[in-house]
Amino acid sequence: QVQLVESGGGLVQAGGSLRLSCAASGSIFSINAMGWYRQAPGKQRELVATITSGGITSYADSVKGRFTISRDIAKNTVYLQMNSLKPEDTAVYYCGARGPRSYWGQGTQVTVSS
Repeated sequence: QVQLVESGGGLVQAGGSLRLSCAASGSIFSINAMGWYRQAPGKQRELVATITSGGITSYADSVKGRFTISRDIAKNTVYLQMNSLKPEDTAVYYCGARGPRSYWGQGTQVTVSS
């Protein structure tokens, strides 16, 4: 089992920045990729960014150049630095981990006001 705990969400004005954190614990040796996903009201959950165990990153087109995913291996933590935030970035952000099965955190709300 893998446990994921997100933190760092909140309310920010358009153009501002936030950093989300996702701390992993448990059977983390089984994880081969971690990522951030988001779900806005009335919409499906979508991929925002991922990072593999080898450090390869990928991003949704809508966040390229504004968001950066990174990790601290010693702390078993993945981060999502979000800059130049837009109102359309408002959503619940979830941390996910992929291994023999998928794991999810509880989500953290990000609200961007115009």
